[in-house]
Amino acid sequence: MTKPIKFGTDGWRGVIADDFTFERVSLVAPIAAQILEKNYANSTNNSKTIIVGYDRRFMAEEFAQVAAEAVKNVGFNVLLTETYAPTPAFSLAAFQKQALGAIVMTASHNPGKYLGLKVKGAFGGSVPPEVTEQIEELLTVELNKNKSQVGKIENFNPWPSYCETLQKMVDISQIKSAISEGKLTVFVDVMHGAAAGGMAKILGVEINEVNSNRDPFFDGGAPEPLPRYLSKLFQAIKSYRAANKDGLVVGLVFDGDSDRVAAVDGQGNFLSSQILIPILIEHLTTKRGFSGEVVKTISGSDLFPKVAELYKMPLFETPIGYKYIADRMLTTKVLVGGEESGGIGYGNHIPERDALLSALYLLEAVVMSGEDLSGIYQKLQEKTGFSSVYDRIDLPLASMEVRSRLLEQLENNPLTEVAGQKVVDCLTIDGYKLRLADGRWLLIRFSGTEPVLRLYCEASDIREVKQTLEWAKNWANSI
Repeated sequence: MTKPIKFGTDGWRGVIADDFTFERVSLVAPIAAQILEKNYANSTNNSKTIIVGYDRRFMAEEFAQVAAEAVKNVGFNVLLTETYAPTPAFSLAAFQKQALGAIVMTASHNPGKYLGLKVKGAFGGSVPPEVTEQIEELLTVELNKNKSQVGKIENFNPWPSYCETLQKMVDISQIKSAISEGKLTVFVDVMHGAAAGGMAKILGVEINEVNSNRDPFFDGGAPEPLPRYLSKLFQAIKSYRAANKDGLVVGLVFDGDSDRVAAVDGQGNFLSSQILIPILIEHLTTKRGFSGEVVKTISGSDLFPKVAELYKMPLFETPIGYKYIADRMLTTKVLVGGEESGGIGYGNHIPERDALLSALYLLEAVVMSGEDLSGIYQKLQEKTGFSSVYDRIDLPLASMEVRSRLLEQLENNPLTEVAGQKVVDCLTIDGYKLRLADGRWLLIRFSGTEPVLRLYCEASDIREVKQTLEWAKNWANSI
């Protein structure tokens, strides 16, 4: 039986030719357009324009064409991209062109058999849950197709405006000079995704790009910025470093639609956003003179508030999901907002994760400081007197019934001790975040759609992290 069309934290995703089909896309896209008009017509001078974009997944451009035709047939004008581009480029286009919003064909970091549809609002970010709920409600209603009001489709290239916008936000000349003079060498793993060619376009210099080719199978893995998928990047940096001892080296990683980022330092160490966000907070406050609130999800490192406090920036904590950070950006002056999975956005930009902008700020931080990313991070640990190690595991459960039992246990018999440590605090804005007596924390969360338990931990060393996660795994398996 085909799965119902349900929007998750960022769009609707499905398996190509199973539950993600031309027929279903031609059903969803015009409804999404009508709901965008209902919610954003007033803020766009009653625009009738919808942006339609796509990434490099299997048949993504064909699905985009189907979506564009379906949207046109219910009376909207469509700006259809003529090439793949990062999802943030389409969000920016919606904002800059005063469109009602954007519909983007992408499944982000999912494996190759998936495709998806993201809906972006006129303000340049993901629409809130109440908007996707309105789309879901209309899926069973017959649409009014007024044939006299058929719109038109025009093609556009999102890259020039996107690149120009990002170029103005960083000191491009300093970065270019460092690369041209051999002081900085940049490697980029685009994971066969939509960021391919992007850094070279923005910087105007040649970049060492890994996995540039279009591969809908993503080397048999997934375009997710995690160490297990980055063997080619690690090898490229290792080989370069063996032959070149001097100069700064930075590796940058973008997910399939370039809204998530990770990095690799000059010694080949993986750096998640748990490390990158503190570096960005310091860089934007001290080198760029920016100010505003630091917004973190509850799975973000304890170093975030320490660095925010160091530079006298307020901090706000949200449940997990970038939509909560984006909501905060729409109402408050935000410096930076980020999540542990690699989504980072900025208050001086659209309320959207943007991996290429994050990458540019990281390069700027390296060039301006003259230090390796890990060197900057180490100094931050020294300045704050705080160092930690973080890890996360996803534990498949036997069934949704097991999920219910675990949830009932957490609600009715709260954990008072974890891995031999007393629980001193429990935060429940999203799952159960248990703060332990020695300062480490364990977060227990459930997937909303599948029998999966997500376990997150930060502690003073890797031994404590592994011990805590192992304890949590054994606890879950015993219920």
